[in-house]
Amino acid sequence: MTIKKKNELWEWTKALLIAVILAGVIRYFLFAPIVVDGLSMMPTLKDQDRMIVNKLSYTVGKPHRFDIIVFHAPEGKDYIKRIIGLPGDKLEYKNDTLYINGKSYKEPYLDDYKKQVTDGPLTEPFTLKEKIGRDTVPPGELFVMGDNRRFSKDSRHIGAIPMSKVIGKATIVYWPPKDAHIVSMK
Repeated sequence: MTIKKKNELWEWTKALLIAVILAGVIRYFLFAPIVVDGLSMMPTLKDQDRMIVNKLSYTVGKPHRFDIIVFHAPEGKDYIKRIIGLPGDKLEYKNDTLYINGKSYKEPYLDDYKKQVTDGPLTEPFTLKEKIGRDTVPPGELFVMGDNRRFSKDSRHIGAIPMSKVIGKATIVYWPPKDAHIVSMK
């Protein structure tokens, strides 16, 4: 082999190594692909939707009410749910309405499902005390729920989620292409 060909091979090898290392860093520290498994976030997210999770979002910022997050659940699986309660919040559901610290909140992402339900409320009434044994969401924890309220295993069943278990904020559905969109509260 000539020196020119050896140098060209070395340059291609370096470029490939840098690309692999950069992809690994991005995947491990910044963004990760996930697949929605199940119907607990319908109609917002469908089973087998493929999404991007922004792992950096809560490293540099704080979670916001109604963000959709991915977290490590107690049984060793990763769940995707919506933040309903932040640390210090007092939560209650009555008459299919969310009350946080005594103030009612609209949940526009549930409007379509509420219209379809004819045999009672979409979200059964409850207080935070009934579900987690506390009046407020504990410091450093979040209360999360799936949008498909009747068929979601969430904080009503597994308790509040420690921030240390949060992987990141689900931001973009990229597959299937016809359903690609940025996830929002609506």
